[in-house]
Amino acid sequence: MTIIAPLQGAADAPANEILVTDFTSNSADLGWYVVNDNVMGGRSEGGFQQEQGALHFAGDTNTNGGGFSSIRTSLMALDLSRYTGIRLRVMGDGRLYTWRLTTAARWRGNQIGYWANFETEDGTWTTVDIPFTRFIPRFRGYQLDGPALDSGQITGMGLMIYDNQDGPFELHMAGVRAYAAAEADEKIKAAD
Repeated sequence: MTIIAPLQGAADAPANEILVTDFTSNSADLGWYVVNDNVMGGRSEGGFQQEQGALHFAGDTNTNGGGFSSIRTSLMALDLSRYTGIRLRVMGDGRLYTWRLTTAARWRGNQIGYWANFETEDGTWTTVDIPFTRFIPRFRGYQLDGPALDSGQITGMGLMIYDNQDGPFELHMAGVRAYAAAEADEKIKAAD
């Protein structure tokens, strides 16, 4: 398991956020790997390339038998309990994507994934803030009633496309950060 120590004090980072990765040699290797719907008989294709300063996620979704493609990190230990949510820097294609978090939480003995969707603009770099309160517990795509996300016990992250559309997709990601809202920022300063 990789224990992630978010990078504090990056030159371009405001005081109310921490850098998880910016895909440079200075940030932790999160051990990304691919999980496509072929694990359940689907026909979607997808993969990624990690370059200095960016991750490129692309492929083709096919809703006949699944309809998703994803990339996920290796097992990690990350405490983001002092923060409000995840901040992504992305350039997309206008399709809907999903950010995925995992913890030690289980449902009937199986690992739960916490999903939050976000929209992209075609060919435009945008910053996407996803509050932890928007993450919904799911098992194999089915929404669960709980438990709620424990942001102090993050064991994995992922990026997925599962928007019920067929066709090519492409997303560039230049950074993953945790951010604090103004009131949470005051608590962080007081704790430091």
